[in-house]
Amino acid sequence: MVDIKEKNNIKGFESSLVNEFVKEMLKEQRRNRRWGIFFKLIFVIYIAAFFVIYAYENTSIGNFSNQKHTALIEINGIISAETEANADFIITGLRRAYEDKNTQGIILRINSPGGSPVQAGYVNDEIKRLKVKYPDIPIFAVITDICASGGYYIAAAADKIFANKASVVGSIGVVMAGFGFVGAIEKLGIERRLLHSGDHKALMDPFSPLDFFEEAHMQKILDKIHQQFISVVKDGRGDNLSNNEELFSGLIWSGEESIELGLIDGLASASEVARDFIGSEHIINYTRRENYFDRFTRQIGTAIFHSFNTAYSTR
Repeated sequence: MVDIKEKNNIKGFESSLVNEFVKEMLKEQRRNRRWGIFFKLIFVIYIAAFFVIYAYENTSIGNFSNQKHTALIEINGIISAETEANADFIITGLRRAYEDKNTQGIILRINSPGGSPVQAGYVNDEIKRLKVKYPDIPIFAVITDICASGGYYIAAAADKIFANKASVVGSIGVVMAGFGFVGAIEKLGIERRLLHSGDHKALMDPFSPLDFFEEAHMQKILDKIHQQFISVVKDGRGDNLSNNEELFSGLIWSGEESIELGLIDGLASASEVARDFIGSEHIINYTRRENYFDRFTRQIGTAIFHSFNTAYSTR
């Protein structure tokens, strides 16, 4: 039989154990709360830093220029909504350059094989609008290595176009490319299963035989876009263009040959244009580039999309 003293000892031990357990729980809660506050604070600082960087990098450069200058906007690489050579970035740079009271002239320095006719069209249209709004500010296109297709679509809106004698210029045309795997899947014994509503919903499917109606339809669209391209070039270059039958065939030429064809006005670099045509050798770069905030928001958006897509697809 356990005596009273021993029972009290056991109860005291149990009570002490419970107290220690409760204390540890409270400590852990306080610790978690402190870490929670710490991480929330870090997150707020992180977001605030991104906004500061975004505001700094997107503040109009022209507001800080205190002398007369030539504004430079670079268009590099494929013109696409997914690249830095997209209409939003280019137009942002253009507007900042035009809005700066110290801008004496603008140079579009282009090194692009082309890309989206839609993105190029947006830029061409905006240049025309800004030229009307700011008639005293000339705009020149300077070609470096290559200015083809959509690149030339943009250049055509400039007052004058310059290049190097070895630059590649032209490719005034539209292309759509793909593959047909019908014979290959037949040889491999693969059965194509394709369900669709709408007679032409599977338009130009590479695993189905070529439909001549669809081919004619797509060719009609390409021809229409080509005519739009030709109109833009003729509107921009006017009487400068030669009567060469191959001018709008999609061919490319050297910078030297392009002068004779009327595709460009002369041979010059950006610094030469700034000095000899604009009259201001001081150049300020207004090129809008993707910054940390842009990448962060794009990654967040992609992550949210994938999370939503995954959640949806698992239901």
